Amino acid sequence: MIRKQRKSSSSPGRKATPFSPCPVCGKGVLVPVDDIVSEIETYTFVERGRRCTACGEEFIPDEESQRMIKVARRLGLWGEPLRLHRKLSRSGRGTVLRIPTDIERSLGLRGDEEVTITKAGRKIVVEIRG
Repeated sequence: MIRKQRKSSSSPGRKATPFSPCPVCGKGVLVPVDDIVSEIETYTFVERGRRCTACGEEFIPDEESQRMIKVARRLGLWGEPLRLHRKLSRSGRGTVLRIPTDIERSLGLRGDEEVTITKAGRKIVVEIRG
């Protein structure tokens, strides 16, 4: 089950039977909704799932997630995840991460692009700007 955080106010949705307590906050109950929004690149997907009445945490069942992934693959937005293992190296006062040639070619990188680097937990996200 995919869990998503949503900041907006919760919509009433359909009534859940039986009511499940929220595993995140423990205060609210999970009610079925059909307006969970997910975005992949510039596409917006609306999915069914459950939302906590107290904290707004959203849970998308695996079947619904797989349906969205299947559509995204058909649109060419969702490929198989690419996981490569690399070692970091030091250069002056910074740390260097080399980008493999196949990724460089597939993204059409020239080596002079500006990037945005974000820390997300123990992950580093590198986005090409522009």
